[in-house]
Amino acid sequence: MWLIMACLSALFAGLTAILAKCGIKKTDSDLATAIRTVVVLLFAWAMVFVVGSADTITDIAPKSLLFLVLSGAATGASWICYFKALSVGDVNKVVPIDKSSTILTVLLAIVLFNETEHLAIKLIGVVMLTVGIFMMIEKKDAKTAQKSGNWLICAVLSAIFAALTSVLAKIGITGVESNLGTAIRTGVVLVMAWAIVLAKGKQSKLKNINKKELVFIGLSGIATGASWLCYYYAIQNGVVSVVVPIDKLSIVITIAFSYIVFKEKLTKKALAGLILMVLGTLVMAVWS
Repeated sequence: MWLIMACLSALFAGLTAILAKCGIKKTDSDLATAIRTVVVLLFAWAMVFVVGSADTITDIAPKSLLFLVLSGAATGASWICYFKALSVGDVNKVVPIDKSSTILTVLLAIVLFNETEHLAIKLIGVVMLTVGIFMMIEKKDAKTAQKSGNWLICAVLSAIFAALTSVLAKIGITGVESNLGTAIRTGVVLVMAWAIVLAKGKQSKLKNINKKELVFIGLSGIATGASWLCYYYAIQNGVVSVVVPIDKLSIVITIAFSYIVFKEKLTKKALAGLILMVLGTLVMAVWS
C-alpha cells in the first residue's frame, strides 16, 4: 500500500502544475494562488485531525513557531513566483527550474547543517541536476524571457524560496508533529497570498473569474493536498529511500502531461537534460 501511495503522491504532484496552468490562462496568478491555498489548507488541517496532533499546538516552542512562520512565508513567496512563471512560460521549462531548488537545498544543508555524509555522491547528483536544467533551457527561451513576462526570473526566484522553505522548516519542525507543522505553514501562506491580492486591489476580480478556470484552480489545490496526504502516508509506513525518489520523479509526469495537454514538445537536447535530471535525483535520493 505505501508503494502505491508513493506513486500516487508523484502523480498528484505532477498533475498540480498542469491543472494550475489550465486555471491561470485568463485568471490572475496571484488570485489563483490565494484561492488554491484555501483548498490546500483544508487538506492540511484534515490531516492534522486524522493523526490527532491538533492538541499539541500549544506545546510548540517559540523558536520552532518562528521558523515555521518564516518557512510558510518562503513557501508563499515560492508559490507566487511559481504560478506567475507558469502563467506566462511553458510548463516543461518552468518546472525543471523550480526543481533546481533541490540543488540549493542540498548545498545549504551541507553548509548549515554539516550534512557531509556521502558528500561526493551528493555533489555528483548536484552537478547532474545542474547540467540537466541548463540543457532544458534553450537559448531562444532566454532571449524571449523579457517579452514573455520574465518567467525565467520568476522560476528562479521560486526555486530560491523553495530551498529556503526546506531549510527553515528543518529548523522549525524540531519537536513538532510534521503534519501540524505543515498546516501552520500553509496558514501563513494563505494569509500572505490574500494579503498580496488585497494590496494589489485584485479582490474585485473574484466575481469575474472564469468558472471553468476556477474549477481547474480548485482541482490543482486538491491535487496538492492529495499529494501531501499520500506522501506522508508513504513516508510513515514505507522505506524513505524509496519513497523520496519516486515523489521527486513527479517532474516526468508533469512533462508528459504538458506534451499531451499543451502540445509542449521537448527537443532532443531538452529530453537528454530531463533524463540527466532524473538520474541526478535518483543518485542523491537513493545512494546518499
